[in-house]
Amino acid sequence: MKLLYKYSIVVFVMLASLSVVSAGNPDRQGEAGAAELLLNPWAKSAGLHSLNTSTITGIEAMRLNIAGLSRLSGKELVIANTRLYSGSDVNLNAFGFGNKLGTNGAFGVTIVATDFGDIPITTTNSPDGTGGVFSPSFFNIGLGYSYMYDNKISVGLLVRGVSESLSNVSAFGFAIDAGVQYVAGEKDNFRLGISLRNVGSAMSFNGEGLSFKTTTTEGVELTVSQRSEKFEMPSLLNIGLSYDFFFGRKIDAEGNALDQNVVLRAVANFTSNAFSRDQIGVGLEAMFGRMFTLRAAYKQAIGTVATDQDNLYTGLAGGASVELPFNQAGSKRIGIDYAYRATDPFKGTHNFSVRLIF
Repeated sequence: MKLLYKYSIVVFVMLASLSVVSAGNPDRQGEAGAAELLLNPWAKSAGLHSLNTSTITGIEAMRLNIAGLSRLSGKELVIANTRLYSGSDVNLNAFGFGNKLGTNGAFGVTIVATDFGDIPITTTNSPDGTGGVFSPSFFNIGLGYSYMYDNKISVGLLVRGVSESLSNVSAFGFAIDAGVQYVAGEKDNFRLGISLRNVGSAMSFNGEGLSFKTTTTEGVELTVSQRSEKFEMPSLLNIGLSYDFFFGRKIDAEGNALDQNVVLRAVANFTSNAFSRDQIGVGLEAMFGRMFTLRAAYKQAIGTVATDQDNLYTGLAGGASVELPFNQAGSKRIGIDYAYRATDPFKGTHNFSVRLIF
């Protein structure tokens, strides 16, 4: 029964993924809303240009492939800050907590908020500003669960609430993510990942900000409410592969591998965007034990549109992590992550994360 349930989930995700691939249309670029769902606040995966669909684990998996959440070893707490498009004064702040449930399950929650800073208020009568400021409130909260079967197949499902608001107008919607990860090979060095993201309800803005006063030809003053057009979530499909190469393996007296001095991981990923050009990318991750990791990746948009405009993040990305134990057994660790992604225009995006594993 468990085997049937396992493969049913895998088949469901694959079939749903195929529907997104067929729905992709670059000519619809710019028609979706809630674009903040495409932003990655976590530094580890950002350093690989979010190409690690097949290998991502822990809290960061709740942004890219929820199936990886169940590969937590215990509890994980992550706090992150992202300087979006340096020079724009826009920041992304994120918090995440994950907890292992039993031997194979894991539950997690993330909160991501966009900080636009203080924007001057301008009006028709005061185009240079009224002296006041405002700041939009964009945030989303995700609740996810993942389950792992025999360390080979993990599946997951996430529900995300999305809120966008000003003082007098707001919109709210729900999105669902689903994902699968598969591990194979004699040393578990081959991995496959598929994730379907941001499939959800249409959103529309409502509130007093969409109302205005007018006077009829008879001189009667009326308040008229405008209807906001609905917009869809920026749904997408990720398909990723990876392969690990081991160097300098430590062997105990019985011939068992104790640790890997160096692991070089090659990743590749294809992203099918329902509302923009598809993307393909490759990356490398060099892990020196559990203490230090270097990352580099390149991503490119494929296909053409009328404007021939690339995604902001088409190009290079890189990052590094340091992870140190803070107890004698080494089971409790603290990690610091950094990533840089080139953008055109602007001066790139910088990601910073601090992780506690306990």
